[in-house]
Amino acid sequence: MELILKQDVENLGFKDDVVTVKNGYGRNFLIPQGQAILATVSAKKVLAENLKQRAFKEKKIVDDANTTAEALKALEIKIPAKVGTGDKLFGSINNIDVAAALEKEGQSIDKKFITVTTVKRLGKYTAVVRLHREVSVDLEFEVIAQA
Repeated sequence: MELILKQDVENLGFKDDVVTVKNGYGRNFLIPQGQAILATVSAKKVLAENLKQRAFKEKKIVDDANTTAEALKALEIKIPAKVGTGDKLFGSINNIDVAAALEKEGQSIDKKFITVTTVKRLGKYTAVVRLHREVSVDLEFEVIAQA
């Protein structure tokens, strides 16, 4: 079944992509949730026209995302956490904690666009921040012991 995505769908595609999925997934989940529409001939024509009109606006959005990416690379983020014996953390550090640390630095980024492997020890780690479908940045951060 061919569908046009109306919004970004994790592990499937981005908004306005034409994707092929199994019939049940499309009919029972994506279409009722409002995440996709059927890719009919007329819908594809409308999509092509919309993409043509949006190309200029998209360039500005990508430039803004690149500016934000440069700002994020310049940040030095330290996340304090409670530590037990050795360098093990009580709990873990995840994308929510990284988003909160970025918010303190003045960069508002939604937690769903941040990918972090689960952190359970002190040290330096890397998170991937997706600012746009074409722009993602590796964000270095350090987990330190809470005073």
